[in-house]
Order: sequence, then C-alpha cells, then structure tokens
Amino acid sequence: MSKITQSFGVNVFNDVVMRERLPKSIYVKLRKTIDEGVALDAEVAEVVANAMKDWAIEKGATHFTHWFQPMNGRTAGKLESFISPKKEGTAITEFSGKELIKGEPDASSFPNGGLRTTFEARGYTVWDCTSYAFLVEDEGGAVLYIPTAFCSYTGDALDKKTPLLRSMEAVSKEALRVLRLLGNGVSSRVIPMVGAEQEYFLIDKEIFKRRKDLIYAGRTLIGAKPPKGQELEDHYFGSINEKVAAFMKEIDEELWKVGVSARTKHKEVAPNQYEIAPVFTNANVAADHNQIIMETLLKVANRHGLVCLLHEKPFKGVNGSGKHVNFSLMTNDGINLFDPGKTPHDNLQFLLFLAAVIKGVDEYQDLIRISASNPGNDHRLGANEAPPAIVSIFLGEQLTEILEQIEKGEIISSRGREKLETGVITLPVLKKDTTDRNRTSPFAFTGNKFEFRMVPSSASISDAVTVLNTILADKLGEFADRLQNSKDVIKEAKNIIRETVKEHKRIIFNGDGYSKEWIEEAERRGLLNLKSSVDAIKYLISKKNMDLFERHKVLNKNEIFSRYEVMLEGYIKQLLIEARTMVEIFVKDIVPSVSRYMKDLAKASFELKNMGFNAEVQLDLLRTIDELFKRANNQCDALKKLISQAESFEEDSYNKACFIKDNIFTQMETLRELIDDLEKILDRNYWPMPTYGDIMFN
Repeated sequence: MSKITQSFGVNVFNDVVMRERLPKSIYVKLRKTIDEGVALDAEVAEVVANAMKDWAIEKGATHFTHWFQPMNGRTAGKLESFISPKKEGTAITEFSGKELIKGEPDASSFPNGGLRTTFEARGYTVWDCTSYAFLVEDEGGAVLYIPTAFCSYTGDALDKKTPLLRSMEAVSKEALRVLRLLGNGVSSRVIPMVGAEQEYFLIDKEIFKRRKDLIYAGRTLIGAKPPKGQELEDHYFGSINEKVAAFMKEIDEELWKVGVSARTKHKEVAPNQYEIAPVFTNANVAADHNQIIMETLLKVANRHGLVCLLHEKPFKGVNGSGKHVNFSLMTNDGINLFDPGKTPHDNLQFLLFLAAVIKGVDEYQDLIRISASNPGNDHRLGANEAPPAIVSIFLGEQLTEILEQIEKGEIISSRGREKLETGVITLPVLKKDTTDRNRTSPFAFTGNKFEFRMVPSSASISDAVTVLNTILADKLGEFADRLQNSKDVIKEAKNIIRETVKEHKRIIFNGDGYSKEWIEEAERRGLLNLKSSVDAIKYLISKKNMDLFERHKVLNKNEIFSRYEVMLEGYIKQLLIEARTMVEIFVKDIVPSVSRYMKDLAKASFELKNMGFNAEVQLDLLRTIDELFKRANNQCDALKKLISQAESFEEDSYNKACFIKDNIFTQMETLRELIDDLEKILDRNYWPMPTYGDIMFN
C-alpha cells in the first residue's frame, strides 16, 4: 500500500510540488487564480514556468507540449525541446512564462466548421492552470504535458475544453446566486464534479490485423453471430485472465503516476469487454483524465499484444460500450448540492437544485441527446443495457413520492432506509438504498449524483458536461431571479419546486426504457425520440439552443455553427469510410473466397456424380450459395452507386448526412445480412477473416 501511495501523482506538477518549489507569495497568487478565478499575473507565470521546467528536467524530460483537445474529440500537441542553443555552440535549457501561457500551433488541419479558412492557419494554446501539468514517460522519453485551451486568432474556441471552462464559470455564478438567497454566505464557488466510467473491448493484436473493418472503421462491418455470445451472463464481474490482468496492472500504474485516480476495474457484460472508473474530481480535470485513460488504454494494450477498441458498438448482438458520466455540484467548502440528506422532503436547497435539473433536462432534452451523439452511438442506444434515445430522468421511489406530495401541495414524509434481510443468520443486516438502480435510464439519480449513461465510449465527456452545466446555469439563473424579486424567499422556493413538478413531470420515468409501451408513452408525453445523431444534430442551431449558449457566454453564434458543421462532417466522413471499407472487403476478400469455395464444391459434386452418387446435398448447397452470392453482389453494386452519389453530393452538410443515413446506412445493413448468411454456410477454411467466435473468445 505504501508503494501505491508513494507512486500516486509522482509525475504530476501538483499542489504538493508547487508548495515545495514556488516562493510562498507566488504559490498564494497561483492558488487564488486556480481557486477563485483571479486573473493570472505574468510574474507568477514566469516563476511557475521555471520551477516546472526544473522539475520536469530532473525527472528526465527533454520536451514539453501544450496538450489540447480539438473538436475531433481527441487530443493533440506538438513537442518542443527545452534546449536553447547559444552562439558559442553550447546550449542551455529555457522555458519562459510566455511559453507556459501561450503556444502557437498550426490550426489549419484541425476541424473548425468554418470558423476559419485554410490559409488562416494560426491558433493559440492557452495554459489551463486549473488542471495540473504532468509527465508522460514511454520509449520516446519523458515529455512535460501542459493542459491548455485552444482558440483561433479571433479568440473563437477551436476545442472542447474552452466551452467546458466557460460553462463551469456560468453554473458556479448562478448556483451561488441561489445559495446566497437561501442564506449561504460562506461558499464562494460551485464546482461541477464528474466521475466518468469508461467501457472498452480488448482483442488479440494478430486477429485485429486480419480485420480491415476494425482497422479502418473501428468496428466490425460484417460478422455472423457465433454459437455463444453473452447469453450465459458468465463474463460480467468474472475472474480476469492473467494476460488481461497484467495489462490492467500496468494501466493502474501508468494512470496513478500521472494522478488519475483509477479505482475500479472489472469485466463487463460482453465477452472481452471491460470497464475502468476513476474517483470524482473537478469537471475539467475529469475531462483531461478521461482523455488520459483512453490514450493509456490504447498505448498499453499494444505493449501486451492486444488492441483496445473504444468504438461504441464494435460487435453486433452483444453489449456496446459507453461512458457513464456521474455528475454533481459541490461547493468549494464541501457541500454536495445533490445530496438529499436523511430527510430530503425537508431539504429545500436539495429540492430546488433537483427542480433545476428536472426543468433543464425537460426543456433541453434535444441538447442532452446531441451531447451524446456520434455515428457509433447510433448502433448502441436502445439495446443491451444501453439507454434508449429518448431522454428521461429516473428518480426512484423515494424522490418520486416526495415530488408527488409536493405537487398535491403537502409534504408529509419521505421513505426511510429499510433493512436488507438475506435470511442467513451469519450475514450482517444492511440498510438498503432508498431506491433501486435503473440501467435503462439515460439520466438516473443514484443517491447523491446523477448518472448520464448515454455518452459514447469514444467521445470526449466535455460536450456532455458543458451541456449539463449550461442548462443548469440557465434554470438556476431563472430561479435566482424569482427568489431575488420575492418578499418571501422560502415560500417562493416552494412555489418554484411545485410548479416545476407540475409542468415538467413528463420527463420523469422510473420504468423499463426498452419497452414498446414506453416508446408509445413518451410520444404521448411529447418527448423527443431522436434515434439517429443526424436527427439530433439539427436541433443544435435552433434559436432556443443558440440563445441558451449565448446568454451564458459558453458559445457564440459562430462557435455553435462550427460545432454543427463539425458534427455533420464527422458523421459523413465516418459513414463513407465504413461504406468504402465494406465494398473493399466484399470485392477483394469475400468474392475470391466464395468463388474458390464454389469452384471446389462444384468439382467435388462432379466427381461424386461420376462415382455414382447423386450429390444433391452438395448441389443444393451450391445453389444456395450462388443465390446469396448473386444477391450480395447486386447489393454491393447498389452500395457503390450510393457512395458515388454521396461523394458528388452538392447540397449542404445536413442534407448530405440525411442522404447517407437514409440510403448508405440502410444499404450497408442489407449487404451485411447477406454476407453474414454466406459466412454461416461457407467452409471455415475458406472464410477470409477471423469470425466473431475467433475474436471474442480468443
């Protein structure tokens, strides 16, 4: 245990290191910037930069990088050496405050959605001092990573982090207004706290190399269902084999060194599927940590002869992967604003913040869905324990009963914690939680936080958290305005809660999100059912949503339109890559293999006939394959034509994305069914790639 605690954060320029290496006056000023949002002093930056450089070099670092998160959802950064040559041919190490605060990477090849043109290449990275710098060590050496925001020459956000930081300021501002009006004069900041569970698959590297679809698209575009999938439910929380255990051990060690508090690891439901979860932390740090987790999973898997798949649905017919973004609001002095306490019916502060969530999620259910949208998630949502595309809130029995009482105008009591009786004398009696969990809910209250279960496994969590922060800022701002203009704050707060329940209870659903009845009920309630990310994306540029982001200075109009275009462009490019990959696999792999098998089968049938056998079984099989093969070839030709149409499409991005969704997406599914049928009957020695059984049970 002492080894674990001693190694945790050893490669992080954290608060302990800063206290040791910075003059006290500089340290105090920097903490004021981090904790209170005070503007950063240039003198402070200069001293911090020098201390950071010395610390990194002592640990073997030769380079630093401004590490940022462009709109493609990944991370980026160019490496710069600490070396500065001198005239006499020698060199010194230098790292100035200016270099710490600002970098100038080439922004020309990052997604920008029209915010800038190709010839306007300049972009700026700006130090985010609220997220600690850290050291990454690998075979390439040691590099100092400095978390930064990324903006254009005009100041527009070109990244995921800048809107997230803006949204954190917005929700803190409006939450504090509410707290002040409720009598809290002590807390000075409200911080969104996030813990993001990360699901992923591991497969053998050699098998991966033989699947072009996994290489190019990140998911299997074809693959017949194997005799066994996850039906026996024997993988979830099961024992971990030694190869994967060794991988997980190294993951823990790598993450702990850079201050990522990886705490939970286990097998997930599908074969070869796993999950890792860290401890809660500030939202922007959590976003950084989740990116570090994903990059570490990919890198370490390679060292162990494995490949980590972060796609939302790499395999059809089994669970897909997502992120469960656990979200709460915490004051700087430790008050969890989503903690109901022992008597939630008497906890006015909690009920008011709960009302803000209910009202915000209902009014902005389209934005919630958009924040969880990408092409991969379209395959995942609505099945195999992934939540449906319909946004709703699960509150559980206790809170639902309280809200029903509030709606009627009288709060009597709330359900207490019952004892869990197991019927076994030697087992201790436990107190049950006040409500069960609902794994089919997109947005579930889980005791003292909300769990947003829709977020895609490959995506940055920044989009989802930015939306949650912004809609809460908006509703809390509305509530604060009403409380401020009221003569009786307590009475007005109760009125707000009661009105919210009456007007927005349609968003609360505690039942089975997979049932047909819920789909029908949701439609009656007027809830949106945006099955495709393309269906959702169009709502981003609605006046209501644009006004929301502009009102709280999270995104301006240009930045909103840029994200709209980037999302559509991402969908278009991903689907076209998948379609072209599918055609290539069929033409270059399936056609030769099936032809060779048919030829050998025909030869065998002919020889059997000559030997006096009727060979009807072989001939029937040959006819079946021939018919499937012919149909598959026709469908492949149709897919080729649709790809050509899409590539020459001259209308706007949205219409192009709709064309691809309605035509190419469905055509790929049709072709896949035929190829999978061929796989089921072809001799395994002729099939040109590893099957689902080979991949998932290797």
